[in-house]
Amino acid sequence: MTKNQTSRLKRGLLGLALSAVALAALPGAANAQTYKAEYRMSLVLGTAFPWGKGGELWANKVRERTQGRINIKLYPGVSLIQGDQTREFSALRQGVIDMAVGSTINWSPQVKQLNLFSLPFLMPDFAAVDSLTQGEVGKNLFKVLDQAGVVPLAWGENGYREISNSKMAIKKPEDLKGMKIRVVGSPLFLDTFTALGANPTQMSWADAQPALASGAVDGQENPMSIFTAAKLHTVGQKHLTMWGYICDPLVFVVNKDIWNSWTPADREIVRQAAIDAGKEEIAIARKGLVESDKPLLKEISGLGVTITQLSPAEREAFVKATRPVFDKWKVTVGADLVAQAEKAIAERKK
Repeated sequence: MTKNQTSRLKRGLLGLALSAVALAALPGAANAQTYKAEYRMSLVLGTAFPWGKGGELWANKVRERTQGRINIKLYPGVSLIQGDQTREFSALRQGVIDMAVGSTINWSPQVKQLNLFSLPFLMPDFAAVDSLTQGEVGKNLFKVLDQAGVVPLAWGENGYREISNSKMAIKKPEDLKGMKIRVVGSPLFLDTFTALGANPTQMSWADAQPALASGAVDGQENPMSIFTAAKLHTVGQKHLTMWGYICDPLVFVVNKDIWNSWTPADREIVRQAAIDAGKEEIAIARKGLVESDKPLLKEISGLGVTITQLSPAEREAFVKATRPVFDKWKVTVGADLVAQAEKAIAERKK
């Protein structure tokens, strides 16, 4: 081989090597060597709650179906961001968090369209919730989340948020006058409870239970699965009103850079695992509430809690009192999206 031929061969080999390096740097060109030893999943609640159980189900399915290529560790209590629920979406987008099962409420300050689910009294029943999350509205919101910088994969559910307190049975808006109610960090919640005459107080869930126990706040609103798992009857919450004013869907998501580091086959595994885990989690969250005799309410009543079921007329009084809040926030959410949601709910199969 001549010197020129040798030189050309070296240049050719160098070119191939550079091409391989460039190819490996492209999104989706992942291999097992680029995978992290551990992926961090953020959760607000642990596995004693349906929310945390959903994260555990997802993590286990992914580990099993990828033969351990993708190992996920759960970080409940939003511990990766010092317990600040409202920072979770930003941290996920920035890569501080790899994956999450997050609340539409907690992410609504960053993604205004997610306030849709917090519009008071929009969704009268579980069929209404499903008509949104499993229909075109849900698909459109996934597009919004993707544009906002994360990869949404599946829906879960925290549940309908009912109101409890330590003072009296709440049957009409006037009963809330001056009552200190713990709410999550969303301006929409402040507006809703202010419209009802209450004194809403924003605080994290970690701070809420001590505040209830000490009497610093009188009441709170949360799904029934949280009421029982957190044993809220032991911190003075002796009065519970079933008003179904909002439902809180959860979203299974992955950071975009993490998503692009996986092979297409593994991405599909993670997606399907999220869908399967989401369906199971929703069933867990609704257990005891969809049956005709609602055994979960019987269980709570047996703990010495007075449960108030509103009549249609009583519920309508709350709807009327919060309608100005609905109309105000409809503009923020997007009038077209709200109209699409209302149409889907009207046409739902009960």
